[in-house]
Amino acid sequence: MTTTDRPTGDPFTDVTLGGRYRLDGLIGRGGMASVYRGRDLSLGRSVAVKIFAETAEGIDDVARRRSETALLASVEHHALVRLYDAARDEASGREYLVMEFVDGHDLGQALRLGPLSPSDAAALATDLAEALHVIHERGIVHRDVKPANVLLAPALLPTRTWNAKLADFGIARLIDDARLTRAGTVVGTPGYLSPEQVTGTAPGTAADVYSLGLVLLEARTGRTAYPGPAAESAPARLSHDPEIPEALGGEWVALLRAMTAREPAARPSALEVAMTASRLDGSARPLARPVAPPAAASASASASADPAATEPLEASDAPTVVLPAETGARTGTGTGTDDAVAARAVAAAMHSAPRPSRRWMRPAIAVILLAVIAVGAVLLVPPVVASLTDPPTAPAEPLPSLPGELGVHLEQLDEAVTP
Repeated sequence: MTTTDRPTGDPFTDVTLGGRYRLDGLIGRGGMASVYRGRDLSLGRSVAVKIFAETAEGIDDVARRRSETALLASVEHHALVRLYDAARDEASGREYLVMEFVDGHDLGQALRLGPLSPSDAAALATDLAEALHVIHERGIVHRDVKPANVLLAPALLPTRTWNAKLADFGIARLIDDARLTRAGTVVGTPGYLSPEQVTGTAPGTAADVYSLGLVLLEARTGRTAYPGPAAESAPARLSHDPEIPEALGGEWVALLRAMTAREPAARPSALEVAMTASRLDGSARPLARPVAPPAAASASASASADPAATEPLEASDAPTVVLPAETGARTGTGTGTDDAVAARAVAAAMHSAPRPSRRWMRPAIAVILLAVIAVGAVLLVPPVVASLTDPPTAPAEPLPSLPGELGVHLEQLDEAVTP
């Protein structure tokens, strides 16, 4: 079936886009797009196809689409969902993306069972921050980091519960910003927007770090930092910082506070977050029971049936002033304490241990020599003394003198034995 033969009901189910991507069924629908599980008929593999709503037009410029798609497709990392293709369906006039299909569930679904264990949360933070660092190095800002865009693929190693993958990176580069913002809208999800996004400022890489901080805070506590409708949750971060429980531990509290600083310049980079998260202690107790992955849950890249899926936020709903960041409340990177401790530990490990004092060696040698002399005296003195004190040996008496031949023999015997 092609795009010209549309079945009743969902307009895209069982449709083949571009003569290549067959859509097998709807996975999730949000304010900007719907996601379908599909099949790449040319390569024979499962894919996720994201079809944008009519209000999200903007990748119909063929040259620009090819250029941006080539850039995004060239970015590779184990924690990034791969982008395969981007095109426009001529029959419906809708733009769509073709991405790697992840057979699992998203972080939002997992958090319905409770917060993550410290070790799982630390692994999540390391992987996602490293993935953000990779796209930031290529000049890409995600703009919509949220639990629904964190996909959890089954892990092959018994030491891990799952492998996290960040989806939908770089979509804002493919979607024409002018078309999205001309009606006064902001790209992103209200509960996870950075303060600069709320005020309408063009987001940079620090905006992704802020959003990731809110995601990690929710992963550790099981609660959304800024709940409620968009008109309430979005501007709330301009007036107060998220509540970070001290029970999470000093290292977690310091990291999350730095990541969610209201001033972008006060936040650590994604690479600094990844390095700090890799050193986090996973032995602390979670605030609630660890998460067990849902049984046979199926999701895909950017797939979410969550009602809190990405929705455009009216800029008029949020105040247009930015409160100054709290002075002295946070460090620039949030890693000062960890880096200082690590530096001291490395210096201590590499510093050679002091040599023990040798002042005791000379007296010990003297004692040993005296002992040897004493033993020698004990062994040698008694024979000498005995030889001096023993009485002299009496001279042997001569043999008696006898006449005749017998006397001669006795004299010869005496001469033979006398020294």
